[in-house]
This record gives sequence, structure tokens and C-alpha cells, in this order.
Amino acid sequence: MAHAAPASRKVARELTQRRTPDVFSARTHAMAKIWVPVALGLVYGYWAAANRRYGGPITGWNLLFGFVTALVFAVLLAAVWQLGPRLRREQHAALWFVFTGCATGFLISQSGLSVLWSMWLGMAVGAGVLLIMFYRYYTHEDATGHRIG
Repeated sequence: MAHAAPASRKVARELTQRRTPDVFSARTHAMAKIWVPVALGLVYGYWAAANRRYGGPITGWNLLFGFVTALVFAVLLAAVWQLGPRLRREQHAALWFVFTGCATGFLISQSGLSVLWSMWLGMAVGAGVLLIMFYRYYTHEDATGHRIG
């Protein structure tokens, strides 16, 4: 039976301090900070406009509504991405809860369902995101609350 050879403390320390390689350049990350919210905003705006027209014809007002919705969503998503890392993990997770809950509730309200159903579904989706994000931020911090990596 094969066994792993014991490693020295120096080798073990080097292995634990190594970070995963960054595949993309700094320019790519900077562009992604702009284009990811824009792309997601366009998808969200199209979805909201499609919900609002109920399968009817596309009108100018429907296009305007979709683009305004996309703009608002993209700006808010970029704000959450910029503001979130400056907050503590509980506040950061709560920020994502509010953002996703409101976004989901708004989409559901555009489909013609009741406001109460939109609220409950937004709260349910937001609560799921809150749990996931809190777990993620909690497991990516050291004992003093500083982010790892």
C-alpha cells in the first residue's frame, strides 16, 4: 500500500499560503465590474417588460419600461457589489437579502399576481439568499472577522 511521504513544515506552510492563480488580468476584472451589471440589467429589464405586456405586442412604452428597469437594476447591482465588501458579514448578507427580495418581488408584481404573493415570494427568495450569503461570508473570514484571500 502506498503512503504519502511526510512533508517538512516549510513545504506545508508554502502549500497552505499559496493562492489559486488569477486567470484573468486586472483589466478584465475592471471591465467585468461594468459589463456584468449591464448584461444582467438588460436580462432583468427584458424579463420585467415581457411580464408586463402579458404576451401582447411590443410598444414604445414597453421598451422604455424595460430599459429604465434595466438601468435601475444595473445601478443597484453595481452599488451592492461596491458597498457590500465594506460591510460586516451580517450587513453584507442583509444587503443581498434586500436586493434580491425586492428584485424578485418586483418581477412577480409585473406579471399581474397579487401584491401579497409578490411580497411573500420576494421574502422567501431573499431569505434563501440571506442564508446562503451569510454562510459564504462566515466561512470566508478568520476569527477576527477579516476576509481570507
